[in-house]
Amino acid sequence: MGTGRPVAGGVRHKSSAFHHPTPTSTHKGTAHRYRHNRQLVHDAPHTTPSVRSHRGPLINQFKSIERSPCRVLITGASIAGCAAAWWLTQRDCDVTVIEQASAFRDGGQNVDVRGAAREVLRLMGLEQAVKDLNTGETGLAWVDEDNRTAAQIDLSGLEVDGPTAELEVLRGDLARLLYEASSADAFYRFGDRIVSVEHDAEGVSVTFESGGEERFDLLIIAEGVGSRTRELVFPGENQPRRMDLASAFFTVPRAPTDSQTARWYNAVGGRSAGVRPDNRGTTRAFFNVHGRSHLTVGNSVAEQKAFLRASFAGAGWEIPRLLEGMEAAEDFWFDDLRQVKIDRWSNGPVVLLGDAAWCVTPLGGVGASLALIGAYVLAGELTRTDTIAEALAAYEYVLRPVVKKSQSVPKLVPRLVHPRSQTGVKILRAVQRLVATPFISKRAARALTPAVQSFTLPDYR
Repeated sequence: MGTGRPVAGGVRHKSSAFHHPTPTSTHKGTAHRYRHNRQLVHDAPHTTPSVRSHRGPLINQFKSIERSPCRVLITGASIAGCAAAWWLTQRDCDVTVIEQASAFRDGGQNVDVRGAAREVLRLMGLEQAVKDLNTGETGLAWVDEDNRTAAQIDLSGLEVDGPTAELEVLRGDLARLLYEASSADAFYRFGDRIVSVEHDAEGVSVTFESGGEERFDLLIIAEGVGSRTRELVFPGENQPRRMDLASAFFTVPRAPTDSQTARWYNAVGGRSAGVRPDNRGTTRAFFNVHGRSHLTVGNSVAEQKAFLRASFAGAGWEIPRLLEGMEAAEDFWFDDLRQVKIDRWSNGPVVLLGDAAWCVTPLGGVGASLALIGAYVLAGELTRTDTIAEALAAYEYVLRPVVKKSQSVPKLVPRLVHPRSQTGVKILRAVQRLVATPFISKRAARALTPAVQSFTLPDYR
């Protein structure tokens, strides 16, 4: 993008991007809403009053509106999509969130909330609720095949967040909190997906797999790294940056060796595994395999688990226990880690958000934080500019720099932390012991501080 900001800095327009919203027939305040003579089922009847709505005075963060609500469709009901739904309903937008899964997906591993993302939660009135969901992880220990600690970094010994952040929560817990907070005002439709998109200067026409077509002023794609809808609107534009690493995450029963300290184990052959605490009395486990052998693995869970069984055969440590737990895990997730690299985040009134726009992979450690920040900035720019086109350009202008920095993980890093030889593993453990010393760990944590720590949130009040 150009060097100048797309909108005049600090200038507040009396109007917003949503000048001519598409008329809609809704029945707010009821369990069901109707559009185009079709009943849409709301799947959020059990949210508590303390979480369901935080509108109150926070609505004043955005300028008042004197016309009928704009119509926004968000595809993807995870952290980015649910956060965007919350912020846009504060602006009195008529928001629908569509999710391919038949029900809300709770699973997922530990995620960090860092820097400006914590301020976003504070503005939403949700910071304390997220703190209450903390996994309680206190640090990271690198262990050998006999479970002896080679090196350890404790959160209490750092001045800033390190491998473990102060605010560590499960992905599903954070997403559900955002879902429940937004579902009082946004409308959620599960078990459906978009099959075609047509857009023009006036809006977006969307056809759903369940049948029927609807018209919206704006479509937000927040489906994640492998987004199908992104390929409908931006065909072939994503040029993924593969990190040559396959990762799997799943939940296993808690064992006597598990504690509030996460453990990481390296085996020869570019393999690593580990466990992290959660707040459910179970343990979150992971496997990593460096290289490209996983690219031939099929999409079925059975094939992926077979690949991991073969890859970790004879790897030592607690691998047999983790492989056994993997077989029974209902929340198994496997993926080829890759960053999303796309030259534009919007195409007409269609915009990408979260991992669908900029996935940094778990190696960056800021995916959840960027999702929260991105939702805040997108909604804020839509209230500050005259047109949707200006708002989407401003959104990208504000976020591109922090995303670029967050994606700057060298491909050499996963290779260095996954040695192939026994000598390489010994060298890695020596480096880990050095990094874990108080003198080095404090300075390394400051030097490796994620870009979201220093990002300043725009003020849209």
